[in-house]
Amino acid sequence: MADTPLDRRGFFSQGLSRLFGEVFDAVSTKVAPVTYIRPPGAITEPAFLAACTRCRECGAVCPALAIRMLPSNHGIAAGTPALEVDDRACLMCADMPCVTACPTGALLAPTDGWADVRMAIIGVDDRRCLAFQGIECGVCARVCPVGDAAIQLDDKGRPFIGAACTGCGKCVTACVTTPSSMTARPTRN
Repeated sequence: MADTPLDRRGFFSQGLSRLFGEVFDAVSTKVAPVTYIRPPGAITEPAFLAACTRCRECGAVCPALAIRMLPSNHGIAAGTPALEVDDRACLMCADMPCVTACPTGALLAPTDGWADVRMAIIGVDDRRCLAFQGIECGVCARVCPVGDAAIQLDDKGRPFIGAACTGCGKCVTACVTTPSSMTARPTRN
């Protein structure tokens, strides 16, 4: 397909679209930084804040009661759903009732189901992790609903997070150290 020459209107329209898109991307991380772990299927943070009507439906259908609404001191994010995976992990329900309950599209069913979900980025604090201190543990790997693709133990029994980790938080809540040696932070969606 050959490039067709642009008329004056098309040239300015495409140029302005590209400029506004780049400005929106740059500003959106300042106006609506990703500081919360959102439920599965959450769209990008600025779009999520615009689409979410604070209806609470996703939290009402969560069997683990893992989805909580942010309190009023959270500014423009107040009333929106978030996960606190250090307290309650997402159960990774097969039918994703939270996504199904969302009436606005702020939560969308991922194309490949759970394989496409990244709610949080999980890390291991090797200063607190028992396995890094030479003590056999492996609880995090045993409770992981995804398995070896998400958490693997090396030849010394130390956990390493893999690319298939969904960020559900089961490893964080199951960790036997206090505070947990497993950490969770929001994804940069």
